[in-house]
Amino acid sequence: MARIVMKFGGTSVADLDRIRNVATRVAREAAAGNEVAVVVSAMAGTTNQLVSWCSSLSPMFDAREYDAVVATGEQVTAGLLAIALQTLGVDARSWMGWQIPIATDGQHGKARINGIAGEALIDRMQSGQIPIVAGFQGLGPDNRVTTLGRGGSDTSAVALAAAIKADRCDIYTDVDGIYTTDPRIVAKARKLAKITYEEMLELASVGAKVLQTRSVELAMKERVRVQVLSSFTDAPGTLVVDEDEIVEQEIVAGIAYSRDEAKVTVRRVPDKPGIAAAIFVPLAEAGINVDMIVQNVAEDGTTDMTFTVGKTDLIHAQTCLEAARAKIGYAEISADSDVAKLSVVGVGMRSHAGVAGTMFKTLADRGINIQVISTSEIKVSVLIGAEYTELAVRALHTAYGLDA
Repeated sequence: MARIVMKFGGTSVADLDRIRNVATRVAREAAAGNEVAVVVSAMAGTTNQLVSWCSSLSPMFDAREYDAVVATGEQVTAGLLAIALQTLGVDARSWMGWQIPIATDGQHGKARINGIAGEALIDRMQSGQIPIVAGFQGLGPDNRVTTLGRGGSDTSAVALAAAIKADRCDIYTDVDGIYTTDPRIVAKARKLAKITYEEMLELASVGAKVLQTRSVELAMKERVRVQVLSSFTDAPGTLVVDEDEIVEQEIVAGIAYSRDEAKVTVRRVPDKPGIAAAIFVPLAEAGINVDMIVQNVAEDGTTDMTFTVGKTDLIHAQTCLEAARAKIGYAEISADSDVAKLSVVGVGMRSHAGVAGTMFKTLADRGINIQVISTSEIKVSVLIGAEYTELAVRALHTAYGLDA
């Protein structure tokens, strides 16, 4: 017997027929003798509608009331799934975040989980009842409902699995696992049986959409074994696990891309101590996340500073830099949103040389110019023209021997 958390995303519970399908899956898991808890998202499209209503009434809405509204989507799903399970003769009960409680900080709309009291849920599971927990929500220090922001339901599921000491957290979605790259671009992309926390974290942070970064961070911290699998087929999924569980590790696990990038270049900045802080501190204070950074120093005592931000932050970033122009002393700013970030990820890179060289040569052979480079211990990322994204992904997938 195992203790399992099953999480179902919005597409998995998009309508009543799909909720019935989920109920059948949950009942089957319980019938196999496992203790089961379920975490659900809102039905597909529901959260967007709720957010739209808030914005239509007031663009400057109160974040506490926003949370009170958008948290209802998961509440509806939890109740409906409990009814569907009861119809199958399964003992099930819905739980809201405040009932457990899932304690969070007070950052409404983007709260972080501080702790979960899992004792009551464990008692119910041991008695044979299946708790259906509304994801994406918690209880703030002011006893008001909070929501966790992007990827919140995945984070709820992993945190709950850690709190109740689950053997595994199964994330059910509309894909049947984690692939070496986007199978919509590369037909020969293959599903991975296992991937390490570190690799999944890097892939999630550079564009892979299967799991949200926050949930992977939490899984790695708490050592929660996560499985990604489809709600619509019975195919085996992909396990996200500790590196020690993978016997034969590939040099490169996968290739990710993101078109949500914009490049900013601050030209002819005085090359002196403190100039980087003068550029990047105002951006940080404005809540703008900077990713790749490269500096080109000229012989005349000036430097060009190039970096990337999310496309949605581009105008805001330019405005911040223009406000700080007198302090920075730059000649001009140029921006380009027609770029894409391409990343090669694999823990095997720690012990194998030549991964970056293969990437650069492969792109050069296809006439693709590299604009910016950044690296970590298990990742190499480059910025290229957006029009070359699919060509580059296919070429690199073949170059690293990932084709099925």
